[in-house]
Amino acid sequence: MATIDDVRAVLADLPRSDEVVVRDRVKFRVGQIVYVAFSQDETEIGFGFPKEERAALVAERPEVFFLPRPSELRFNWVEAHLDALDPDELAELGLDAWRMCVPKKVSREHDLTVEAATGTLPP
Repeated sequence: MATIDDVRAVLADLPRSDEVVVRDRVKFRVGQIVYVAFSQDETEIGFGFPKEERAALVAERPEVFFLPRPSELRFNWVEAHLDALDPDELAELGLDAWRMCVPKKVSREHDLTVEAATGTLPP
């Protein structure tokens, strides 16, 4: 089971990423673009995800993932039950959401830094 602290451990030090609290909700953003957000009770997480792939993700695991409310379907966004995700899967989803918001050069530099430090590429 993943927690908000698992997310912080992965996203807190990413280039250009900031953690903010907006209306009692923890959000991670690049500039003004939110790429990960938690519900007020921190039981659900929303994250950036390609629109063209989200229906397949939700159909594959409907007990974990779900679409945002209709007014938010215009965004590249999917939501999930936090307790249904493991920390590794959550880290991968968070990193992919961050990559959607930063320039490719920033993402590549981060991946190279992680690879140099650990000997492996990030998820």
